[in-house]
Amino acid sequence: MSVAVRSLSVSYQPGTPVLSDLSLEVATGEWLGLLGPNGAGKSTLLKAIAGLVRHSGAIELQGKVSTSIRRRDRARAVAFVPQEPMIPLAMTVTEYVLLGRTPHLPYLGTEGRRDLEAACAALDLLDLGRLAGRHMSELSGGERRRVVLARAIAQEADILLLDEPTGALDIGQGQNALELIGYLRSERPMTIITAMHDLTLAGQFADRLLMMAGGRIVAVGPAVHVLTADYIRDFYQANVEVVRVDGGLAIVPVRNGSL
Repeated sequence: MSVAVRSLSVSYQPGTPVLSDLSLEVATGEWLGLLGPNGAGKSTLLKAIAGLVRHSGAIELQGKVSTSIRRRDRARAVAFVPQEPMIPLAMTVTEYVLLGRTPHLPYLGTEGRRDLEAACAALDLLDLGRLAGRHMSELSGGERRRVVLARAIAQEADILLLDEPTGALDIGQGQNALELIGYLRSERPMTIITAMHDLTLAGQFADRLLMMAGGRIVAVGPAVHVLTADYIRDFYQANVEVVRVDGGLAIVPVRNGSL
C-alpha cells in the first residue's frame, strides 16, 4: 500500500473540523481522483498527506508511519503541487525546476549533471524547453502552471499529489498534462492523487474516484459508481446528464430553465 490514512481529522480552528475521521487506502501505482464541491476538504487532505498541516490520526507512506520519516526522506518520496504555488518571479524556468532536485542533494551541495538532466527532461516532457532561460515573471498563468508540474516531475518522487493540476490551463493543455501524468505512471511505478474540479477529466483519467463533502467521504469507487447524476445534484447542486463516451464518462450540464 502506497498511502494509508487512518481516522484523519484536521481543524484549522478549534471546534471547526475540516476533515473528520477520514480513512482511505491508495495502492501502489494507483491514480486516485479526489472530487467534491469547494470546501469539501480535498486540498486539506493533500496537504495532510504531504505533511504540511497538523492532524490527528495516522498517515502511512509506503508502509511507514509518516511521523517516523525524516523530512528529507519524505520530500524524496512525496511531491506536492499546490493549487496556488509560491513562485519566485525572479528565477529562470530552469532554476525553478531545479528546486525539485533539492531533496536529492547532499547537505550544502549544489546541483550536478544528473540534476540538470532531470530538470531538462521534465521541461522537454511538457514542451517547455524553449522557455528554459526565461524568468518566471515573463510567463503566462498557464505556462507557470506547467513549469510547476515540471518541478514536481523533476523531483522523481514515488507519490505525486496534485491540487487542481489543470487549473489555469486551457482544455488542450489540461488534457495533455493529464495524458503526460498517465505516461509517467506507465514508465515507472508512481502513485498519483489529484484533486480535480473537472469531473469529466477525472472520470476519464483516474483509476478510482473519491467524492468528499463536509470533510468526509461520501462515495468511493470506479467512475461509473461515483459520477452519477444523483451524487452530483446532491453535493454540487448541479443538474447534469452523465453520458458514456469512449474512454469513460462525460458530465454535461443541463439548464434548469429560467430563474
